Amino acid sequence: MDIKDKLQRNIRILYLFSFCWLALIIIPIVVPFFASKGLALADVFVLQSIFALSVVICEVPSGYLADIIGRRNALMIGSLFHGIGYTLLCFAEDFAGLVLFEVTVGLGVSLLSGADLSLLYDSQIALRMSPGEKTRGIANLRSIKSTAEGMAALLGAVLVLTSFELVLLANAVVAWLPFLLSFALVEAPYKRMSAAQPVRNFKRIISHLYWRDELLRLTSLALTFYGLSTFYIIWLIQPYWEAYGVPLAVFGILWALQSFTIAIASKMSMSLENRFGPVLVLIVMALLPVIGYLGMALPGGIIGILLAFGFYVSRGIHQVILTDAFNSRVPSEFRATANSMISFMFRLVFIVTGPLVGLLYEWQGMTITLLMLGIVCVLLFLVLMLPLIRSLQRINQDEPEPPIGEQPAEELSTI
Repeated sequence: MDIKDKLQRNIRILYLFSFCWLALIIIPIVVPFFASKGLALADVFVLQSIFALSVVICEVPSGYLADIIGRRNALMIGSLFHGIGYTLLCFAEDFAGLVLFEVTVGLGVSLLSGADLSLLYDSQIALRMSPGEKTRGIANLRSIKSTAEGMAALLGAVLVLTSFELVLLANAVVAWLPFLLSFALVEAPYKRMSAAQPVRNFKRIISHLYWRDELLRLTSLALTFYGLSTFYIIWLIQPYWEAYGVPLAVFGILWALQSFTIAIASKMSMSLENRFGPVLVLIVMALLPVIGYLGMALPGGIIGILLAFGFYVSRGIHQVILTDAFNSRVPSEFRATANSMISFMFRLVFIVTGPLVGLLYEWQGMTITLLMLGIVCVLLFLVLMLPLIRSLQRINQDEPEPPIGEQPAEELSTI
């Protein structure tokens, strides 16, 4: 098998790897599971902040490590921690046990996040795929991950009828599959940074992401904050369902439908951008969380449950359009580090804001929490999305170019 065949196989294996990585059967019922261990919702947010902290501590160093030692090796080590972590969850009986689980999985996530996408992108570049093909590759990866979440949710809905223990066991078995698949991957060729000058390397990366290119800077910030705008709902939606009397077995079905919504939105995002233009797509992506939070807070009930699906449409668009725009403007030599830095910023902000959301919920209840998050999303639209759109329009006026997700990496890779 020649290198071209191996790289083409890489893409198929990465799709399967990501499917197994995100097929987390426990997630659709994780808040009730934590409640069964004696945790209140505020405790859940604290626990997730601990997870975020463990990722933050390791995120950028692990991304840098992936750029130095190779993405395949990073995926192997990260998936090992992933399997160990979800095995530990089977034996967690108290808050300390859950903290050990979160920290172990956090180490795995810090190595996995960015490495899979970087290996996919570099494999596509080595195969000389067109910008459109690379965008479709990212869309496929995101869609497959969301489909995995949806199918795992349906399985969890069935297994939870028996016990939480059966859900945990099935989840642990699936969690080891990425580690086994990682042995079938090969490293794609890419220019590696020198390991001898880490400080200089980090200065170059930070300058490239947040200083020299206005559009890249705003895209980087949008990846962080619009990721957060659709992330809080993950930890609020299950208590929201409980408050309206949704049976526990239905949680998995609703979660699956939401995951499939992300998958469909991911697959359609490129077509929507080509048809309606990046500006309209970005506006819709930014306004859907506003509608979701305010709709859940004010009408509530079945209307709120239905409007919550807007978060997942926004997430699907965000994960393709912004992610591809970002990666197309980042050189391959530090792509894993750059992606890890975005995840680092995401986790860092969540460490501060996550517990505050949990405390607000315990203090003022669900409605006020949702209203406050809706207001924050309105401010986010004004201070971040509008400048991003103006920057994109200025570039289009100066020199017409492909949609935001189809920038030729070769023209943007010079520091």
